[in-house]
Amino acid sequence: MDLLHLFKLQKELDERILREHGLEPKKLLKEKMLALLVEVGELANETRCFKYWSNKPSSERSVVLEEYVDGLHFILSIGIDLGVDKNFLFYKCAETDTTTVQVFLDAYSKIIRFQEQPSITNYIELFTSYLRLGQTLEFSQDEIEQAYLAKNEVNHERQTQGY
Repeated sequence: MDLLHLFKLQKELDERILREHGLEPKKLLKEKMLALLVEVGELANETRCFKYWSNKPSSERSVVLEEYVDGLHFILSIGIDLGVDKNFLFYKCAETDTTTVQVFLDAYSKIIRFQEQPSITNYIELFTSYLRLGQTLEFSQDEIEQAYLAKNEVNHERQTQGY
């Protein structure tokens, strides 16, 4: 996965949104953090991994993947605000044998830690935790990148249509 390319595409989308809506980037961190938390919740809901009381299966893989990349959009956007988009390196996360529920909880924990103490170190931990979540959901780097590219096009089209 070419994260530097994804950062570039996200930056173009962010700049368009800021320009078309007359917004200032540095004043949106709280909104982006809440949006990220909501997206992770929507992702968890689609996986149904926590619904021990239900026999209904997870949503289709494509739906779960789309929810995953929705969160990735906000993580990239937050990183751009921090300035990490120019030299961010991707490291494969260590395999984990923890449950999907635990990986979701870890992602939430890292998001909250970053929100309370926004630093590059906490951002990298947040991003790593989210990438680990993608691995736990058995998405390949190529699948994530292709889904991101597709959703990025959708997001541009939404802006064109006045979303």
